[in-house]
Amino acid sequence: MQEAASNDRNSARLRVAAIDFLNPAPLMWDFEHPPRAARLAEHYTLHYTQPSLCADELLAARADLGLIPIASLTPDLAIVPGCTIASLDHVRSILLLIKEPFTLETVRTVAADTASRSSLAYADILFRKFANNRPQFIPAPADPVAMLRQADAAILIGDPALIAHESRPAVEASIGPCHWLDLAHEWRARTGLPWVAAVWAVRPEALTTDSLTPAQLTEDLAASRDHGLAQIDRIVRDWTPRIPIPPATICDYLRHNIHYTLDPDCLRAIRLFRQYAAEVEVLPPLHTLRFL
Repeated sequence: MQEAASNDRNSARLRVAAIDFLNPAPLMWDFEHPPRAARLAEHYTLHYTQPSLCADELLAARADLGLIPIASLTPDLAIVPGCTIASLDHVRSILLLIKEPFTLETVRTVAADTASRSSLAYADILFRKFANNRPQFIPAPADPVAMLRQADAAILIGDPALIAHESRPAVEASIGPCHWLDLAHEWRARTGLPWVAAVWAVRPEALTTDSLTPAQLTEDLAASRDHGLAQIDRIVRDWTPRIPIPPATICDYLRHNIHYTLDPDCLRAIRLFRQYAAEVEVLPPLHTLRFL
């Protein structure tokens, strides 16, 4: 009887696919810290994966809620309003390195960290739509020196991109001069809109229990974000031993480079991103965004 009751409780909880990168840390605050973590554990069960795998888990029904790249949105998934991972200009954590003398128009090969589908799609749009170029993308581990030894350019995503910025002199000492392009800034310069990486998305059919309503889910995620943004100093202390970046850089990144509110400009940016991605045949069309 006790085992059956435990299974019932587990089946009623929403399975959450989350990302163990620095930039989602404020969004996850309540799920990982008291006093609210215990209450949230009654309704949610977490596991961590790569951004590119979150949507796969949702679509395969191995997860119910995920922080997913906007490139992975489908008509079957509903965006939870309120939260996002975006940037209003320079983001620092999505980096396109191009060896000189190559340019956006002349790059032939790109070594790519495949951790985020959205970032690769943004790069493809930059090359295809704005530079009239279709270089070959080569999957590679996130090591800028090794990547640039095998390709004309490299894409680094997330924490490896932040680390690369800190080691720029060493990278160029090994490879030579490079163009250091921030993909969020490149997008903003060409569209006037924010760069949006990810949103919370849910399988609507998973919200069939009275214990968790759409309104409560939206409120829980927004509250976690707000509490996390009020705890940036603690997040910096927690992450300083985990990533070789100065604490001041981590703090500036979370406070100024990342934008966490899914506002109307971000929604316009998502729609334009999916329009452009379909035009250059990078992603299938997504004519309507579905919201919870």
